[in-house]
Amino acid sequence: MLKEFQNFIARGNVMDMAVGIIIGAAFTAIVKSMVDDLVNPIISLFTGGLDFSALKIALGDGPDAATFNYGSFITAVINFLIIAFVVFMLVKGVNRVKEAAEKKEAEDPTPEAPKGPSEIDLLIEIRDALKAR
Repeated sequence: MLKEFQNFIARGNVMDMAVGIIIGAAFTAIVKSMVDDLVNPIISLFTGGLDFSALKIALGDGPDAATFNYGSFITAVINFLIIAFVVFMLVKGVNRVKEAAEKKEAEDPTPEAPKGPSEIDLLIEIRDALKAR
């Protein structure tokens, strides 16, 4: 079982996935900062200073009552939309580069090396040379 686990971990796609998760976690921190520090203040400017993260409804009485934090949900939706837009732009850019490379290959095909005589042509040539002797 340990050997099977080692084979699973040693696969290339598992390592790629691990790198993707690490980069994704770092990217999430960047997006969270962008939403909290840049986007929410701009939205608050248009909504009269409304801070989404503070929006909540108390579900009971007293300071220890449970709260329904719908403002945090709105912030999470904004985070998701920003991440989705950035990923869309990345995929669009990669596709554009890939299409440009494919178009360049189609326009500039590599010239094929001139082909020499076939095996049959050489045999015919040898036959004719032997007959001529």
